[in-house]
Amino acid sequence: MYQALYRVWRPQKFEDIVGQNMISQTLKNAILSHKVSHAYLFTGPRGTGKTSAAKIFAKAINCPNQMNGEPCNVCDVCQSITQGTLGDVIEIDAASNNGVEEIRDIRDKSRYAPTQVQYKVYIIDEVHMLSTGAFNALLKTLEEPTQSVIFILATTEPHKIPATIISRAQRFDFKRITRQHIQERLTYILEQEQIEYDDRALQIIAKSANGGMRDALSLLDQAISYGDQGVRYEDALQVSGSISHEQMLSYVINIYEQNTSKALEDLHCVLRDGKEAGRFVEELLIFARDMLISQVVSPDGTLVDVLDSMPSISSEFIYAMIEELTLTQQALKVTTQKDIYLETFTLKMAKALDKKASNSADNALIQDLWQTVEQLKKQVEHLQKQENVQKVPIKDVPKRQNNKQFTPNLSKVFSVLAQATAKDKQLVQEEWHDIVSCLSVSQQGKLNSSVVLAASPHGIVLGFEYDVLCQMTATDTSLQQDLSQHGERLIKHPCRIECVPLSQWQTIRDKFVQSKKMGTLEQYLHPTLVEELEPQTARSSEHLEPLEEAITEIKEEIPEIISKATELFGDVVEVEE
Repeated sequence: MYQALYRVWRPQKFEDIVGQNMISQTLKNAILSHKVSHAYLFTGPRGTGKTSAAKIFAKAINCPNQMNGEPCNVCDVCQSITQGTLGDVIEIDAASNNGVEEIRDIRDKSRYAPTQVQYKVYIIDEVHMLSTGAFNALLKTLEEPTQSVIFILATTEPHKIPATIISRAQRFDFKRITRQHIQERLTYILEQEQIEYDDRALQIIAKSANGGMRDALSLLDQAISYGDQGVRYEDALQVSGSISHEQMLSYVINIYEQNTSKALEDLHCVLRDGKEAGRFVEELLIFARDMLISQVVSPDGTLVDVLDSMPSISSEFIYAMIEELTLTQQALKVTTQKDIYLETFTLKMAKALDKKASNSADNALIQDLWQTVEQLKKQVEHLQKQENVQKVPIKDVPKRQNNKQFTPNLSKVFSVLAQATAKDKQLVQEEWHDIVSCLSVSQQGKLNSSVVLAASPHGIVLGFEYDVLCQMTATDTSLQQDLSQHGERLIKHPCRIECVPLSQWQTIRDKFVQSKKMGTLEQYLHPTLVEELEPQTARSSEHLEPLEEAITEIKEEIPEIISKATELFGDVVEVEE
């Protein structure tokens, strides 16, 4: 009967355990120096050698022919432990034997001395599955250990084990095995089995194993069975569900170059091949990490093998990509429409987060501002010649107040403020950057320095530091239409904007508050809006009347409170408003 590779090539000596040299050496030294503890705790991800190390340790301490801490694997003791037939080495699966009675049975039998070898060894796998009562029963045994009895506890989730158990055992943390170590082990096995292989195929398998040797051997087994001429690169891609570097490279380049249709075509091609969405995002994250590292470290065999052909991609773009991939990865865990999230990610990265578009917008804004400054400088020089005015420092020119100051439309601004809410303002502020990024470069130059001052369900009040930008934005009908279109699409919120210079904002806001208190707000508003606001104003008055009465009562009681305080404490009482 055919045996799987992970069973045939299961480590039989400490030197066979891949990627855990520190643990192997420590255990061998303990055996050689006769300093064996009564309890060990092996923790780490699956397939990293925990159970194999436990069985090798059981053989090494009982082998009559052991050398340098290694078992001989030839004597009857080693053979019977390997086959699982030695009565003094008991392997227990805690997942199916997690009750109090099973652990009490172990506790009772552990009191008897071994019959065939020097040490009786209990290997309890997945020990975190034990119940609370079972842990308490096990604790009693570990507190008062029997001579010649050793417990080896193995788990993938050490955080579920009580601290009282962990403190009574020597803990060894098995790490994930590196891709290089896995690939070297796979190469050795294939050469021993005399099977042809492709190095790139072993790289794919080592990456897909995610640090587990057993998973790597299982994938290798599938690749051997799938192909008819050894282990090939295409076979490894199919059995592991991975995406080729060429596909990944094409997808990322098309996103960076804003070739949205090509990027979506690459994505749909990957999904049509049956690749799982979560796996695709995970590999994209690894690919982005490799791109980032390759910018500061020369690529070698341990990174990726296609970065030599990678175009120059800015680190800002890669950081944004990693951030968006992380959010997408979280969203995929709770949705059934995974393809939609991947398409959304593609569109967002190609349109809103492209670094080249951002750089172009910044350059256009700088150029626009320089032109504005030059125009203002000429105006100042002209005024100095005509009117002999005092010279104005150039640094004050952009912020100067002149006779042609922009005048906001108070009726429209007050209409927005009358229905403005904090929720609407927060919604617009969160999405404002994305809305602006959808505009043309020249339009972005006008709005990049704008500030959302207030927002209602029907409009937005924008503040500008410079009157000239405020004027340009207010008179640009094309910009108004584009903002409305993108606002409806991204946040389902009308983006009809009213422009206000920041230098006038405080005055406008105070005037609005004063008009509302005096009841003269209606003269600024459209009649339709006044009718909508009247019920809200009435309701507000109903709530305010009881509050005002309560405040009046409190003010009447204040003198009486002060006089009583004076009687108790004397004239040292100081009253502060």
